[in-house]
Amino acid sequence: MSLAPTALFGCAREAFLEACALDVSTPKPGNVSAQSPGHGMNAAQFLASAQASLDALFARGAPVGQRILDAVTRTRAAAGCNTNLGIVLLVAPLAAALDDIVERIDLTNHPGTPALTASTWRAAVARVLARLDVDDARLAYRAIALANPGGLGDAPEQSVHAPPTIGLGDAMRLASERDSIARQYANGYADLFDTGLAAFREASANAPDVAMLNVFLAFLAGWPDSHIVRKHGGALAQSVTLAAREQHARWRQTPLRSRRAPSDPQLDAWDAELKTHAINPGTSADLAVATLFVARLLDAGDARHGTVTR
Repeated sequence: MSLAPTALFGCAREAFLEACALDVSTPKPGNVSAQSPGHGMNAAQFLASAQASLDALFARGAPVGQRILDAVTRTRAAAGCNTNLGIVLLVAPLAAALDDIVERIDLTNHPGTPALTASTWRAAVARVLARLDVDDARLAYRAIALANPGGLGDAPEQSVHAPPTIGLGDAMRLASERDSIARQYANGYADLFDTGLAAFREASANAPDVAMLNVFLAFLAGWPDSHIVRKHGGALAQSVTLAAREQHARWRQTPLRSRRAPSDPQLDAWDAELKTHAINPGTSADLAVATLFVARLLDAGDARHGTVTR
């Protein structure tokens, strides 16, 4: 995609809000949706959180840690609870990477406008992650403490309950084996750009909520959800992953290209069962939102220019 910088950032903001709206307009087992509130939260809080965090996440030139803290602070004021910490942690480096792409072209006086493809965005994310420092870590730790996510325990090294002594990227690498969001900081968002975008492309010809559900189920079936692990332990999280694999395979028996809505009675029943036991696959939903943000922005450029950027 080639867009002038102003148009690029405008499209990025729109893509973020669209992804957050799809998060709650798409019924996803165990997650809050417009059709099925749960875990003491409702869809309106998630939509308010998206709007509240928007300016902070896309603040041009702001450090990643500052984006995270400002977004969580504004979210807390708008929603009164932790609705989007995982989304914020994932999107902040992605948004900063858009700055990096524009700045590299501006610095070299390259003619034309910035080109955004999955590969250029991924490379820019890697550069952003490599620059994360202890100030980013301090600000992110403050944000995590403010959000107070459910099931947050202590860690043997660089616990969020104490001031960090290493950069945010290094801290995330220490947590990467137990947390899927931290793993994105450690592996350059490989899960998002590989697993997530592949699942999106498989269903991208369908209604957007079908694509969202396919991405969510791909993540939930791929590995144990970190939020479930923190709150309920690894054994239960693994059982949910195995159930997700069965549900995803069954749901996909109907060719995705023929689907126009994600509704499915068995998924609805599983949603009710998960919520009855307070099981929320929140990390899988966060990864799905970040994936849809990336996919929607890449597709926005395709639609404007008739180009293929994948």
